[in-house]
Amino acid sequence: MTEQYDPYQNAVAERVNGIIKQEFLNGIIVKDIRLMRKIVAESIDIYNKKRPHTSCHMLTPQQMHQQQKLKMKTYKKIKSTGKIPVLHI
Repeated sequence: MTEQYDPYQNAVAERVNGIIKQEFLNGIIVKDIRLMRKIVAESIDIYNKKRPHTSCHMLTPQQMHQQQKLKMKTYKKIKSTGKIPVLHI
């Protein structure tokens, strides 16, 4: 799931997958794979570019990656890269 095979990053990636499923895909049943891919791609775009996150100081992941001042909020004492993963298809 992650580029550096960091288990902590995998947990974050799994959380992101859960958010996408719960907030964007809950209750959607589509039998056309092309349509489902389009729905997932649009959901990821909204997640990355339009949905603010509390761990990003109410910025979007895209805004968080583009700025240099703020660091990602963490709630556990772990070594982290300090970045929220940006989803890709």
